[in-house]
Amino acid sequence: QVQLVESGGGLVPAGGSLRLSCAASGRTFSTYAMGWFRQARGKEREFVVATTWTGSRTTYADSVSGRFTVSGDIAKNTVYLQMNNLKPGDTAVYYCAATRTGWGNREALYDYWGQGTQVTVSS
Repeated sequence: QVQLVESGGGLVPAGGSLRLSCAASGRTFSTYAMGWFRQARGKEREFVVATTWTGSRTTYADSVSGRFTVSGDIAKNTVYLQMNNLKPGDTAVYYCAATRTGWGNREALYDYWGQGTQVTVSS
């Protein structure tokens, strides 16, 4: 099993920045890639970014490309999501996820999920 704990969410004005962290524990060596998803109130959860632990493969949703940057620290078993130039439309609960063998933007590919952290961007 793998446990994921997100942190770093909060309230920020439009144009501001936040950095989310996802700390993984347990059988982290069994995971191939990590992803971030988000879910706004009343909407379906959507893909944000996926990355391998080594950073050899990374893919972003078009809506965040150029503003968000994902990075990982294998030694700390932690993945970060740096979010810049935040917009009110980025307001959502952000979830970290891990996949053992899959790759991509579909939720079904991910085996483990965190509880989420709230990001609120004020206009």
